[in-house]
Amino acid sequence: MTVLLEVRGLCACYGLSQVLFGVSLDVAQGEVVALLGRNGVGKSTTMRAILGLTPARSGSVRWKGREISRREPHLNVADGIGFVPEDRRIFSDLTLWENLDVARRPARAGAGWTEQRVFELFPDLAGMGERRGGLLSGGQQQMLTIARSLMGNPQLLLLDEPSEGLAPLVVQKVREAVLALKDAGISIVLAEQNLDFVLAVSDRVHILDKGAVVHTGTPAQLREDPALLERHLSV
Repeated sequence: MTVLLEVRGLCACYGLSQVLFGVSLDVAQGEVVALLGRNGVGKSTTMRAILGLTPARSGSVRWKGREISRREPHLNVADGIGFVPEDRRIFSDLTLWENLDVARRPARAGAGWTEQRVFELFPDLAGMGERRGGLLSGGQQQMLTIARSLMGNPQLLLLDEPSEGLAPLVVQKVREAVLALKDAGISIVLAEQNLDFVLAVSDRVHILDKGAVVHTGTPAQLREDPALLERHLSV
């Protein structure tokens, strides 16, 4: 498989506080790579540092063979990296249609993502085009956040805690959408605490603790090591 994203020795800070300590990972085309761990271990910061929202103190981020760790985030988005933040950040005063339209970018190849295509992925959003974002349910807002990112036609999607705060039925719909995106060839970096979600969709899993990768393996390997899960994921 073609490796699209290469992260090596990534370190990042907030002010004087260092959060990431040498994080390394690869993501191939059409692969779902999960970052698993408790709150505060650096999952979201890793994503922000990949995109450039949190500047890397040291280390390397290469996207399609080019170094991007010191590049402005909007240039990385224009180059095919989409970001779905944990707090969603939809435009509450804009309609669903307008939320989608503001993120629209030309397709790099093929037909690209359209409103019709995102409604096929998330049927719950169909027929709600005129509804303001702030009036959508939490689950619908999460679907809209993912759909808005897709309108930029990304090749890589940074998906931060997509199941947090959602009802089980909505979590299942989001999980099915992630698998559909994977089948469509989109690469995904998934930050998540929900172990069942991670095991259902990911190809490889990195467990983070205190800003460092402490384990890398497959979902099958994690299932067979309850002691590892207890050590790094139990509250």
